[in-house]
Amino acid sequence: MSTPVEVHAKAESLYSVGMTDVVDSPTAPDHAETLFGPDIPQVRSLVTEIPGPRSIELMNRRSGAVSAGVGGTLPVFVDRAGGGVIVDVDGNSLIDLGSGIAVTTIGNAHPAVVKAITEQAPRFTHTCFMVTPYEGYVAVCEQLNRLTPGDHAKKSALFNSGAEAVENAVKIARAYTGRQAIVVFEHGYHGRTNLTMALTSKNMPYKHSFGPFAPEVYRMPMSYPFRDGRYTGAEVATWATTKMDKEIGGANIAAILIEPIQGEGGFIVPATGFLKELSDYATANGIVFISDEIQSGFCRTGQWFAIEFDHVVPDMITTAKGIADGMPLAGVTGRAEMMDAVHAGGLGGTYGGNPVACAAALASIHVMETEDSNTRAQQIETLMRARLNAMAEAHPHIGDIRGRGAMLAIELVTPGTLEPDAEAASRISKACHGEGVVVLSAGTFGNVLRFLPPLSISDELLHEALDVLAANL
Repeated sequence: MSTPVEVHAKAESLYSVGMTDVVDSPTAPDHAETLFGPDIPQVRSLVTEIPGPRSIELMNRRSGAVSAGVGGTLPVFVDRAGGGVIVDVDGNSLIDLGSGIAVTTIGNAHPAVVKAITEQAPRFTHTCFMVTPYEGYVAVCEQLNRLTPGDHAKKSALFNSGAEAVENAVKIARAYTGRQAIVVFEHGYHGRTNLTMALTSKNMPYKHSFGPFAPEVYRMPMSYPFRDGRYTGAEVATWATTKMDKEIGGANIAAILIEPIQGEGGFIVPATGFLKELSDYATANGIVFISDEIQSGFCRTGQWFAIEFDHVVPDMITTAKGIADGMPLAGVTGRAEMMDAVHAGGLGGTYGGNPVACAAALASIHVMETEDSNTRAQQIETLMRARLNAMAEAHPHIGDIRGRGAMLAIELVTPGTLEPDAEAASRISKACHGEGVVVLSAGTFGNVLRFLPPLSISDELLHEALDVLAANL
């Protein structure tokens, strides 16, 4: 068996990205002009109102051609993006605090990723790994096995989306345990397929009118310190595990599935001890403990995976989003004996682990390591928390500031209460959009503004974006 060092070296040689020609320090924002070219200046610049005339024209075309069920956040169409900005078809340059919902973590169209894609695409774009395999798929699995927590033997399988990864993780857990029940948590989000809608907590817009949903899914209390701060993480976990025992029976549970930082639920970071207690309960009862790292993984939080903050080694991890800098790719990584419990042919899919996406993933991982993306995420947190704390002192409707690394949020409430203020979140986000700053909303109550800047953003752009936010609170 190859050592982790040998695996890492093999991946580097398979897809050489020549980063020494691109960056020479972990402070990528200092090299924004080099990284993303002089044709994408790293500035906020509005030359029309938002949206501009060309975007309005394209929005009209969208209305006539695209299902109304496909949502939208900003009414602008993108022409190009890189570093910390998005340039629309009217020439407006917007500061990006969304990263395509935590996807373009190392920066949109990072040159190392572009290089890997353009080298792979002419060789072949698809064969289906299950028909005629290729080394890129294997190399990505090796990297996932190396990077995910724990020194136990691991194996991986690749898919297209986060929902696919979650659904397959559930399949694997059921096959391994011979059980059916799946435990999830309040405020959780896991996808839009039928099974993952059942796993997801929020009705609107994810579940409304789409039932019936897959059975044998049980929702438990979530540690939400802003709203249940009188309880410790261990106390909430005991409440949850007691309900599992009484309402399901530990011997009937195949998997406990949880986001270590909830994404769509509002960047909820559970209190210390919550995840550890759940993991210990899973181990004691032969339950597969699955960490859903689709939004929080790959250096987004200042660690490779958010579960590491709680010193928990999960049995299985689901990944997607930041893994391939915008190319569609997802993975399930788990204990080798669990991953091998499924019969041959039980996992897979026509496009899963596409060779071009695999090339992008290998390049992205290389960039994250050579640029020290975890350190950059920590730097962003330090800068943003200082600014957000100052805003909270001046604006009492900021009830909570939470998250880790470059995955931060504010929860808006009626001052002096826990009453959610969704109207304020909507008003502030629209005002920021109009002034050229991309922010996203989230939360069960629709009252959370979340910030997911690319790690390639400069401190100057971050400060400017936060100036816009502060002016519109």
